[in-house]
Amino acid sequence: MWTFGRKLSMGFALSFALLLLIGTLSYRGVELMTQTSYQVTRTHAALTHIEALMSLMKDAETGQRGYLLSGDEPYLEPYRHAVANLPRQLAELKPLIRDNPAQQARLNQATAMIEGLMQLHKERIETRRASSTEAAMRVLGLGEGKRRMDELRGVISQMEEEENDLLRQRAQEVESAAAGVRMAIVWGTVAGALLVLAAALTLNRALSGQVGTAVKHVQRSSAELQAAANQQAAGARETATSMTEISTTISELLATSRQIADSAQRVVGIAEQTAGLARGGDGTLQAARETIAAMRRQIDLVVDHMLDLGRKSQQIGVVMDLVGELAEQTNILAINATIEATVAGDAGRRFSVVADEIRKLADRMTASTKEIRLQIDDVRGAVNTTVMATETGSKAVDAGARQFDDVAATFAKIAGQVVTTTDAAREIELSTKQQATAVEQLNVALSNTAQASRETEASSGQTSQTATELAEMSRDLLRLVQAQPT
Repeated sequence: MWTFGRKLSMGFALSFALLLLIGTLSYRGVELMTQTSYQVTRTHAALTHIEALMSLMKDAETGQRGYLLSGDEPYLEPYRHAVANLPRQLAELKPLIRDNPAQQARLNQATAMIEGLMQLHKERIETRRASSTEAAMRVLGLGEGKRRMDELRGVISQMEEEENDLLRQRAQEVESAAAGVRMAIVWGTVAGALLVLAAALTLNRALSGQVGTAVKHVQRSSAELQAAANQQAAGARETATSMTEISTTISELLATSRQIADSAQRVVGIAEQTAGLARGGDGTLQAARETIAAMRRQIDLVVDHMLDLGRKSQQIGVVMDLVGELAEQTNILAINATIEATVAGDAGRRFSVVADEIRKLADRMTASTKEIRLQIDDVRGAVNTTVMATETGSKAVDAGARQFDDVAATFAKIAGQVVTTTDAAREIELSTKQQATAVEQLNVALSNTAQASRETEASSGQTSQTATELAEMSRDLLRLVQAQPT
């Protein structure tokens, strides 16, 4: 099946070939006419020179005859003029008939006759100068000059007739060439008009068919693009709503992390106080008992705080699971948005950039969530260690109450456990601060994600508007191609 481009190329190729043929034939005809016109001009020039030769010979004869009769020198002016111009006329005539051997032969014959006549005229003039009028009249009465002049006239007439025949022949050639050019132009014009008409009908049919089909395909594509843009806008709105909820949750998580940090800081202070009391337990037994009681209360407080810290750590883990799921959903949405933007082409390039930024933010969110989860696991381990240590301390306090004699050793153990508790509390405080920083970064990332979702929604609206304009343009183009409403 021939495509529209091949049909258009074939139409132009045929038109060009026909135009080239007409141009070639016309050029050949004009070239022939030009050459023939040059030959006609040369023939006219040859006739002019032949007539000039005959005229000069008549002048020479008239001049010498007048001188012979009168003896006056002024009568020789025509003769002298002929003597001066005959060589030039013969020299100019010779190249004009170089392509005609018969004419060249006649010219040679005429040249010999002219030379003979001129020699005869010269002899007669010299005779007239040397003798009387009667002698000159006797020379004229012989009729030699008239006979030679008649022979020259016959040769000159043949040359003129030959040149006139050439003129008629070349006139026929010009007429034939002109007729050929006219025929080439007329029939070439008719053929060109028919070819252009056929090409116009063919191209019109092809344009109405192929371009109309393409425009309908564009209409379907624009409708699909508009539907996809509407779907993307809805997805972007849902993403923005989800990002708002996640941001609220992260804000609550940030507040909880700060509370945990404050509690850990208080635990550190309490542990340090407990260590001081343990080191001062060597004073008096009463002081040791009071210290044991105070330490028991502090241990109970630490246990409560550790238990509370463990519960909050579990809550944080639940929130982190939710954040991780949201990050995975956001990443999936970003990948789908990138695919849709790629399908949309240039119109979805901006949306593709936004989707890529969303995906990067989702990846950062996932990484931050994993880091927070690791910190929470460390906190849980530290809490378990602290709880175990406090339980050991509580048992040691009970044993010290029962065995007052072992107070010093028990105090030493308690001091060691308090040091461990202090270190663990410091680790909890550091981890909690890191967790708060990560949550703040996560909050900023979610804000950026929400902004990107709003921009995605705006871009989807613009894409939908562009698809609507494309559909309208395709309908206009279809009306122009098919000349009927679609």
